[in-house]
Amino acid sequence: MSSRTRLAVWGDPIGHSRSPALHAAAYRRLGLDWEYGRSRVDARGFAAALGALDSSWRGLSLTMPLKEVAHDAADTLDVHARLTGAVNTLLLDERRHGFNTDVGGIVDAFRGAGVRQVRSVRILGAGATAASALVAAHDLGAGSAEIRARRPQAAQRLTGIGAELGVTVTVRAFDEPADGVDATVATLPSGTELDGTVAAELGSAGGALFEAAYAPWPSALAANWPDPTVISGFEMLLHQAVRQIRIFLLGTQDRPLDDEDVIVAVMRSAAMGD
Repeated sequence: MSSRTRLAVWGDPIGHSRSPALHAAAYRRLGLDWEYGRSRVDARGFAAALGALDSSWRGLSLTMPLKEVAHDAADTLDVHARLTGAVNTLLLDERRHGFNTDVGGIVDAFRGAGVRQVRSVRILGAGATAASALVAAHDLGAGSAEIRARRPQAAQRLTGIGAELGVTVTVRAFDEPADGVDATVATLPSGTELDGTVAAELGSAGGALFEAAYAPWPSALAANWPDPTVISGFEMLLHQAVRQIRIFLLGTQDRPLDDEDVIVAVMRSAAMGD
């Protein structure tokens, strides 16, 4: 057995995280005696906590507010981490390898719901998850993306990402009229409720909905969405965790695990019962 068998999820807050249940179930199924815990670490304490890890540590999952500082601490970056400026996974060996598995998690969530291709997307919000959503939309085939932001200046980074990817990005206020799109990705904080008129306008022309929030579920937006395809953010959580496990075992998120369908089912069951 490898001596590098310690892993954890870090963030602040962290007590609500389902990552330990997801990862522990997978490692049991894989027959690995790997320890996966959780620690409350904020951005200010991140560098010291990372520097204190010994050689028994295989990797870390990072949640808010650590994705940007983890990006800056990484020695190498995968393409999604570089594009988004966010790292949610660190693979630790002689160097610190940074990955963003949120992008792939969103893609997998859409495909799992039967949405194989997206030509146009509307993204609600302009934060870190919105950046991952934009890259995911590109990977699903989108050539155009509309960003709805309360502060248009907050979307400037997304415009730059779109330019690099060849995706046409427009920025609009929430209450502007809505053109039809194939899919909507809501990246607003959990518990956010849009004005009813605005929500109805966005829903009427919004296509399939991916709602990044998953607790409580359904969200106010998801509960009233007119399109039958409504995807919970839990699906992103699940599939980004699968990709993290690929990284921790195989060093890449692009190669599936053996019997991955079975592992995903075990993880889903464990998280639902957590």
